[in-house]
Formats: sequence, structure tokens, C-alpha cells
Amino acid sequence: MTFLGPMLPILSARWSLSDSGAGALIFTQFLSSMFGMLLSGVLVERQGYRLTVIIGAALMVAGMALLATGPYSVGLLSICILGFGHGITTPAGNLRTAEIDPARSASALNVINAVWGIGAMSSPFLIAFAQKEHRPRLFLYGTAAALTLLLLALAFSRFSPDTRAHVSRSSAETPSVWASPMLPVICLLFFVYVGTETSFGGWVATYAHRVVPDERTFWAVTPSFYWGSLLAGRTMAAVALRFKPATTIAKAGLVLALFGGLTLVSAHGIGLIIAGAVLAGLGLASIFPISVSLLPAWFGGSARRASGPVFSSGNMGGAALPWVVGAISTHFGGLRVGFIVPLLGVMAMLFFYVTSDVAGQLRAAATPNQT
Repeated sequence: MTFLGPMLPILSARWSLSDSGAGALIFTQFLSSMFGMLLSGVLVERQGYRLTVIIGAALMVAGMALLATGPYSVGLLSICILGFGHGITTPAGNLRTAEIDPARSASALNVINAVWGIGAMSSPFLIAFAQKEHRPRLFLYGTAAALTLLLLALAFSRFSPDTRAHVSRSSAETPSVWASPMLPVICLLFFVYVGTETSFGGWVATYAHRVVPDERTFWAVTPSFYWGSLLAGRTMAAVALRFKPATTIAKAGLVLALFGGLTLVSAHGIGLIIAGAVLAGLGLASIFPISVSLLPAWFGGSARRASGPVFSSGNMGGAALPWVVGAISTHFGGLRVGFIVPLLGVMAMLFFYVTSDVAGQLRAAATPNQT
């Protein structure tokens, strides 16, 4: 789903959109994905992980093929279908990965999200090639074809255990997640994280295109440095988690992301834009997998039920914050000001992890005095 960032200048020119209008496309993508995530848990309970992922992939095939044709209204519909399908598959894929080996879930989730990063990193290069050939629809049809191959592979695969009885039984034994005081806090954390990650990745190509307008097509591949550093960061985090606590890695990453965001805001050339994108990507790389792996620690037996509202909150952030970036850019006359939004997001997440770590240490220190 990261293709929309490098495609924004192309779609904006095709439909004559302002920054605010382009931001509305990202909003549409993530809002529809939110509804898909709310449905995902229900589908897993009734149909199992395998069929849930197949349904999501089929919707993404349809949406990608539809986006290649038609006017703005058809484009919005296709983005809705794409987002809905993506929303169905994301919680199912992440939770299934975490359940395979709960003891090493943080490392496993970093690896699986690193594999996802390969697609995110390569898509801008494919878009740049298609744009150079003046045939951007090639990328859309090619991606639809690749998703069709994935769909066929899923059709002949097996997930075990993956029965309705197994999932429903384990869900029935867990307490209500809505009673947890942590739910609104963690929902806000995912809201800020996804919104921050998407704001950087979704707008960096447009930002580079404006800062260095002489570059004809290189601006289109700038997101690849961002998503590529996310890929590298998650690969390194999977190794680092063997030696350091997850929260320590998260805090160090957010400090790095803060430097990356400041570099982007102060950039006046393509070199600093690339440097800022790399630092931001490396810093944010481990935050999502680590946060997902900590769901059982935060919610106990209610983690699976909590995943619905938590992942949905993340997509609300992915819908809202990039739109806010575009609206601020339109109002104040530049994306340099708009990038303050994800910078504030990084600061907020760093504050959360620092304070939650301190609170955990205080509780641990107080425990012997209570026994």
C-alpha cells in the first residue's frame, strides 16, 4: 500500500489535485483500511486466517486493476477497495506471525515486516520506470498480476491450526478488552505511529519534487530510501532484540527518527532529503513490530480482541495525519511546515516509551516491598 506516496504527483497531475486533495487520497486509503481491520477479527473467528487473507488479497487485486482506469471518482472507489483489502489482511498476517512463536514474536514480526519493506522499497523504482516510459498504468497492472499470483499461492496453502473452533474457543476464554485502562493509550500510540510513518513516506516524493524541481524522475525514487531503511532497520532490530530489551531499542530508534525528521525539515538539496529519509526510516523501523509484540504484555489474554481497535486506530492515524500534513502545506504554503506534524508524532512516541519504561522500573522496584 505504500505505492500511493510516489504515485501522488502522477495522480495529482492526472486529476488536477491540490496538496489537500492529494492528502484526501491517503485519507481515503487508510479510512477504508480501518473498516477492513474492524472486519478482520470477525472473519478470522468465523473463517480462519487463511481465508481471511485470501479475501483481502482478492480485494487488492480488484482495486489495483480498477485504479488504472477511469476518472477521479473511479480512482477514489479503487483506493477504497485497495484499503479495505489491505485492512483485512494486516491484523490477520501480523497476529498469525506472532502466534507461531510467542517467545520470539518481536524478532519474527520484525522479519515479516522487513519482507514487506522489500515491496515498499522497490515500488518507487518501478513507478519511476513506468513514468519514464510514459506508461504509469504498467505498474498498476503489473502489481495486480503479482497479487493474483499471491492469491493463487494462498489458495493452495495450508495454515495449521486454522479452524473456526480453535479461534473461537480461545477468544471465548479471554476477558473483555474494553475494561482495560491501557486500551485508549495503546490505540493512541498506534494512531500516532502509523500516521507518522505514512506522513514521511507518503509526502517525501512530493517534497523532493518541489525542493529539487530540476530532477526529472529521481524524486520518484526518494521514498525507496525511506522504505529501504525501514527494511534494513527491521532486519537489524531482529538481531539486536537478542541482546537488548525491546523498549530500549524503541527509544533509541525514536531518537534517530527525530534527527531524521529535523534533517528533512531543514533540507535544501536532494542529499539532505535522502539523509533525512534514511534516518527517519531507520529510526521508525522497529516501532510497529515491537509495539505489536508487546500487546500480550499490555492486554494479557485480551490481546487478540484488542488487536481490532488497536490496528483500526493505527489506520485512523494513517488516514488523518497525512491529510493534516497536506492541509497545513496548502494553508501555509509548503511541505516544510507540514512535516512538523510527523516530527511531533515522533516526540510523542518517544515520550510514551520513556515514561512507560520508567513506570515499569518503578513498579518492579516497589514489588519486593509489597511482599
